[in-house]
Order: sequence, then C-alpha cells, then structure tokens
Amino acid sequence: MTILITYQVVVRYVFNSPSAVSEILSRYLFVWLILFAGAYVFGLREHMEIAFLKNKLPPKLQVIADSISEIAITAFAIGVMIVGGYSATVRQMFQLDSALQIPIGVIYSAIPISGAIIVFYSICNLAKFYHCTKK
Repeated sequence: MTILITYQVVVRYVFNSPSAVSEILSRYLFVWLILFAGAYVFGLREHMEIAFLKNKLPPKLQVIADSISEIAITAFAIGVMIVGGYSATVRQMFQLDSALQIPIGVIYSAIPISGAIIVFYSICNLAKFYHCTKK
C-alpha cells in the first residue's frame, strides 16, 4: 500500500497526471487494513478500554466483567458485522466500481470477514476466562 500511495503522489505531482485507479485501490486497501487490524488488536486484547472501574473489582469479578464485555462484543460482531455486513455485501455484489470494474461487494466483504475473526478471537478469549475462573 505504501508503494501504491508513493506511486500516486509521484504521478500526481511530478508528472501532473493523477491516477484514479491507484487512489481508489489505496482507499479500498486502507478499509481492509483497518478492519483486519482492528480484529487482530481485539484478538490480542490490546484495544482501548476504560478499566478504572474494572480494576477496583476483585479478580474473579474482573473476569466476569471481561466475559460480559466479550459477550457484548460477540453479539455486536455477529449481529452487525457478520449478518449486516453479509447483507450489504450481497446487495452490492452486482454494482461495479467505476475505475476498477470490480464488484463493490468485494470491498464490503471485509466487514463480515473481520466480524468472523472477531467472533473467533472472542470465543478464544471466553475460553481463557473460563479456565481462569476454574482456578
């Protein structure tokens, strides 16, 4: 993506001939990058959280609070990202991008895919929390 954006800047400002394809492709790649990076960071549990209330709880209640948070995020990922994202992807599959001539649904498919990754990580995290409460 860095090479693509560098190419776009050079072509635009040095040769004074902007490339619409590289601009649009870099936008779509950026969307995919953000959605997958968000899912990855969620899986590492490095995402932002407001923990000042949770940190005042005893350790067992912290695990329960984390579990409730994971369940809420899983519900969002399933309901909005997977189901809603799949619906949007299917609706947009027959609309073509004007510059790249690829279906817009291909770009939208990043939403349900990243939602599925979040659900996978959430299930893994819930399993870890379950094992923590057994100890």
